[in-house]
Amino acid sequence: MGSTLRNLTRWSTAPAKGVETAKSWVNVPRGLAARATTPLLPDDYLKLLNPLWSARELRGLIVDVQPETADSATVTIKPGWGFSGKYRPGQYVGIGLRIDGRWHWRSYSLTSIPRRDNKIVTITVKATPEGFLSTHLVNGVQAGTIVRLASPKGEFALPDPPPANILFVTAGSGITPVMAMLRTLGSRNQDADIVHIHSAPSADDVIFHDELRDLEKSREGYRLHLQLTETDGHLDFGEIGDLVADWRDRQAWACGPPALLDTVEEVWKNAELEELLHTERFSIAATDKGGEGGTVNFAISDKNIEIDGATTLLESGEKVGIQMPFGCRMGICQTCVLPLEAGHVRDVRSGTEHREGDRIQTCISTASGDCTLKI
Repeated sequence: MGSTLRNLTRWSTAPAKGVETAKSWVNVPRGLAARATTPLLPDDYLKLLNPLWSARELRGLIVDVQPETADSATVTIKPGWGFSGKYRPGQYVGIGLRIDGRWHWRSYSLTSIPRRDNKIVTITVKATPEGFLSTHLVNGVQAGTIVRLASPKGEFALPDPPPANILFVTAGSGITPVMAMLRTLGSRNQDADIVHIHSAPSADDVIFHDELRDLEKSREGYRLHLQLTETDGHLDFGEIGDLVADWRDRQAWACGPPALLDTVEEVWKNAELEELLHTERFSIAATDKGGEGGTVNFAISDKNIEIDGATTLLESGEKVGIQMPFGCRMGICQTCVLPLEAGHVRDVRSGTEHREGDRIQTCISTASGDCTLKI
């Protein structure tokens, strides 16, 4: 009897096995729905009942968009079937938004508290001149919009229980994963001695400014140093001991622009404290060693696109409507790896050439002549 039930469960959930979802009994009716509606997609029926019910992808509904600063906003999302609220504070989530008939994907740090409310999550987005999707999320997206979701990922996360002594170093939108950590510590009533250094041009540019100031007043053991660079200049990390005397004894989490992280990593390396430092980057540190460009062919999808040597293979696939695998978009997590069927590609960070037969990271690789990917 037990064997029969196990076989039935495996059979019923099989149609949804390619979608990374929370472990839940709801996969059984999802799978049965897929079996019952074959060869049509179950989504053809499910979306008539509820647009968040999908047997083959994670979806979410944008509930609200609230401004934080002149160029940032917090987006509240109600996830659909299969989304787990058991992510770790500091992790990011993939968001896919359909704009003018094309899906655009990016990853954003979650600013909500894990497990507190599985019915909603929040991301806080800063619009940048080169960020098409971020600008749309901050200034253009409407409540009621359906988005696609990728499961939360990332190693830039706060452990449970947390270390006794913590140093947070953030700048700009780098505050977002750390805010999830601060909120989670508060919700769990976990005590830690925290020093938080945050940089922004002015007080008006500080995302979560009022919340941070309230934490400074209300939470024992939390000390905030705001470095307002328009008036105070940039912090000299060579003199960090003057600001945080015991910085060598603290676990540190740093997130912000590449220049800040490069400096922090050098200081911690010179002090031989690299094992105490955790960093998160929001942009690729590209070199001038990009590829020459070429035609990218997608063998399974039967699509192709001509790109220059600065456009990544991940971006090129998304431009022609392919739902490319991705995670960090930074060359760290390995989620985007695909086999190179033919041609040559180049790593935009190091200039390393890859050839036919190699498995390549599409988020940090570009065409070096014509090439073919198996997707």
